[in-house]
Amino acid sequence: MAKRQADRPGFSRHKRQKSEQKGRFAESLAEVILRLKGYRILARRWKCSHGEVDIIARQKDTLIFVEVKARNSTQAATEAVTPQNRRRIERAASTFTQRKRLSPVPAFRFDIFAVATWRDWIHKKDAWRSGD
Repeated sequence: MAKRQADRPGFSRHKRQKSEQKGRFAESLAEVILRLKGYRILARRWKCSHGEVDIIARQKDTLIFVEVKARNSTQAATEAVTPQNRRRIERAASTFTQRKRLSPVPAFRFDIFAVATWRDWIHKKDAWRSGD
């Protein structure tokens, strides 16, 4: 199991706080941009026992589960969404649809919103399929 950042030698509380701030900024930026694109935000930082989904949105008849990553480059941010992250998000998405009793279950997709700076970001739609 991977060590948490706080458990790594040389990773100070200050660095952890800066990292948390950068992540929250990236989520806020993603939310604003998605709203401008016409998405309706249903939840942000939605948590369950299986994990967390950064943003859950709806566009027309599609539910979108968005993983937001902030790194020094958008490529690094995109690559930071590992297969393990994907499975966790998929399980949380399944729990969300069950708890909301969405019937019939609408079409859904998984997106990645990668942020390097407020000007340097990408929204990768349909970044992966469930079970990939």
